[in-house]
Amino acid sequence: MPAPLNRVDTTPELPSTADVVVIGGGIVGVFAAYYLTRRGLKVALVEKGLIGAEQSSRNWGWCRQQNRDARELPMSTKSLDLWERFATETGEDTGFRRCGLFYLSNSDAELSGWARWRDFARSVGVTTHMLSSAEATERGHATGASWKGGVFSPTDGTADPASAAPAVARAILKLGGTVHQSCAARGLDVEGGRLSGVVTEHGTIRTKIAILAGGAWASSFCRQLGIRFPQASIRSSILSVSPGAGSLPDALHTSAVSVTRRRDGGYTLAISGRARVDPTPQQFRFARQFLPMFARRWRSLAPGGLEGFRAGHESLARWRLDRPTPMEHMRILDPAVDEATIALTHARALELLPALKKTAISATWAGYIDSTPDGVPGIGEIATLPGFILAAGFSGHGFGIGPGAGHLIADIVTGDEPIVDPKPYHPDRFGGSAWGKVADF
Repeated sequence: MPAPLNRVDTTPELPSTADVVVIGGGIVGVFAAYYLTRRGLKVALVEKGLIGAEQSSRNWGWCRQQNRDARELPMSTKSLDLWERFATETGEDTGFRRCGLFYLSNSDAELSGWARWRDFARSVGVTTHMLSSAEATERGHATGASWKGGVFSPTDGTADPASAAPAVARAILKLGGTVHQSCAARGLDVEGGRLSGVVTEHGTIRTKIAILAGGAWASSFCRQLGIRFPQASIRSSILSVSPGAGSLPDALHTSAVSVTRRRDGGYTLAISGRARVDPTPQQFRFARQFLPMFARRWRSLAPGGLEGFRAGHESLARWRLDRPTPMEHMRILDPAVDEATIALTHARALELLPALKKTAISATWAGYIDSTPDGVPGIGEIATLPGFILAAGFSGHGFGIGPGAGHLIADIVTGDEPIVDPKPYHPDRFGGSAWGKVADF
């Protein structure tokens, strides 16, 4: 039972030229293409599989400021406004709403951490409310339990992972851009040391600018160009249940399990941070840089299996531009579900919210969450290849900050005033050590 996804009809004929080619039809790629098309550029978006079919449709749907790392918080705040504006600008529905995000805890250490973040957030104009024991217990009455405290972030919200990327793709088409599914980008043409085209399985698009928003495939694509981009993925498994639970919080997080209302009245259930690490050649290559990340998160991670090798997204292989690539052999990353995690997640959810016993499991799925060594995405032009802009490594945060990331990419391309400071995201930082710089999230 795969992750739900709305399908979108796209452009069958590949253009011979474009001002910009966007590689990857996840949430970051579609928003980058959307904002570039709005500025009057001729944009072609190419996607090896289906729009939004990988992690952009396999996440919780949270669009949050709460507990964001300081480097990502400005983009998170801008993104919330852009989620709202998108519907007004286009008439397309991503399912976004500011329902507020609700956190409950019985851990003094966790509550103290949230309080410290609240104090930091105030200094940058972000509102979040710490809840007393009585307030948390009252607001969390659906759990039937008493709580030491909690957090409510009223301006945060959720969007629909099944609908969002396809909705943005339709908006691109309305504006005159082109969107091409089942069209893998195999590599780049370079002339005089500068990008001159994007080679796809269906032909070459002449262009001077290409944006790689390839998600978990980005590092292996960069390797073909002699660009070192440290990236590693973990396999996360989640599930959805049918409608019928009645009135529960729209978006609730506890250390045991997190619950999100879906558009159909059902709920998505997940355990935050819990995942399998499937060994791949790329993980071994970048292991040293990821030591700080895994040292911080090891309690939530467990050894995986051979899913990563079979998928091919973290291969060290070199491929030719006139032959099918690993991306054409694996159009959509759809890894095996970790059944033990699904069973544990469901059991914890039923214990936390007894009303969920009235529902049944409607779908289960897994996805690869790609990360950088510091947990912050890499966004910026690669100095050694002018015209090539990287936008990858969103570390499980890409869905919520997709609009802001797309806007920033468009700003970089057009030379406009950037929507946020681009320096914290630039890929140049991966040339140094990541020790002591892992994001808090």
